[in-house]
Amino acid sequence: MPSSDAASAANELHVIADTIERQRERVGALAEPFLGTEREDVVTTVHEAERQLLMAVRALQRAIKTLE
Repeated sequence: MPSSDAASAANELHVIADTIERQRERVGALAEPFLGTEREDVVTTVHEAERQLLMAVRALQRAIKTLE
C-alpha cells in the first residue's frame, strides 16, 4: 500500500494529467479550421503541440504508476 504522501502525489498527478488531456483536445481542435487551407503550417505546429501534450500526459501516467 502506498504511503499517504505517495497517494497524495499520485492523486495530484492524476488531476494534472486529466487537465492536460482536456487541454490537448482543445489544442487539437484549433487546427481543424486550417485543414486543407494554405495554412498547413498552422496545422503542423498545432498538431506538434498536441503530440507534446500527449507525451506529457503519458509521462505523468507513468509517474502515477510508480507511486502506486
